[in-house]
Amino acid sequence: MTWSFSLGRLLGSELKVHVTFFLLLAWVGFAAYSTGGMQAAIGNLIFVLALFACVVAHEFGHALMARRYGIKTPDITLLPIGGLARLERMPENPMQEVSVALAGPAVNVIIWIILVFLGAGMPFETLANIDSPETGLLNRLAYVNLLLAAFNLIPAFPMDGGRVFRALLCLRMDRVKATRIAAFAGQIVAVGLGFLGLSTGNPLLVLIAVFVFVAANAESQDVAMRSVARQVLARDAMITEFHALSPSDTLATAAQAVIHTTQHEFPLLDATGKLQGFVTRDRLFAALAKDIPRSELASSIMVEDIPTVTLSSGLEAVLKQFHGGAPAVAVCTRSDQMVGYITRENIGELMIIRGR
Repeated sequence: MTWSFSLGRLLGSELKVHVTFFLLLAWVGFAAYSTGGMQAAIGNLIFVLALFACVVAHEFGHALMARRYGIKTPDITLLPIGGLARLERMPENPMQEVSVALAGPAVNVIIWIILVFLGAGMPFETLANIDSPETGLLNRLAYVNLLLAAFNLIPAFPMDGGRVFRALLCLRMDRVKATRIAAFAGQIVAVGLGFLGLSTGNPLLVLIAVFVFVAANAESQDVAMRSVARQVLARDAMITEFHALSPSDTLATAAQAVIHTTQHEFPLLDATGKLQGFVTRDRLFAALAKDIPRSELASSIMVEDIPTVTLSSGLEAVLKQFHGGAPAVAVCTRSDQMVGYITRENIGELMIIRGR
């Protein structure tokens, strides 16, 4: 995820923080300082950091359960609205997906039990004063962990309860249809959260609503795309008519290619047809904006280490290659000559043409 930086690796996954997380800390600290002074600000900041430690534990619950089924979690990112564990894939066995989905809320319940054992009280008035440092850190954390578990069990995508809902639907229908139903339920919940946030003046609820709505739609599209991918080979999806650059071409040549074609990425091939890398529009425009001489070789700004597949590779294997952020996946012969390439955009076009 862009605008994120790494805090290091933990239990096999990279732990990242999105820069907007610090905006949340600043907002919480300023709001508390305005009403209660420095002591209140420090108390609320400690609470938020402790809360997000619980969120990290929640996400690692998903990650460690997924690992039992051979699924890796490359990274976990902290956002102002919570955490995001990026699993390589969700298990398609419905009961395995239920286990992975419930592992996160289960961690919050375990944290709640531990906090109660350590002396956290659960008076009802704690809920009404959950934003007050006077309530006590353990009491606030205990309530919030129960709320996290309950909120995540709402049967609507992309919450954990929505994944459980989708998994149970998969027992009676295909995965694509089940995902569409669960995603639609998630969008209904998002509209409700957005209305509640606007009517109460709570910007965080509105932010969560937007995230839920977009994430539910993205999950539905991703599952539909993977369903199509199982039925298509790389040869069926690749772009075969393209303008290629040579190692001797300059930035000026690449700029002319941008003007005269509709391509967003240009393969740079040597004399034998082997791929050296891709020159993208974004990199070209960035180089020109920095006043780099147009006589510079285009190879100086190309993206190297482009993933490659064979003509007979399944499109699902191609999708996995995009996890590293490559602009395209090259389709090559056994002698490493590039005969075409695949982008996210033309996969999307393929889905539309196939009526998904």
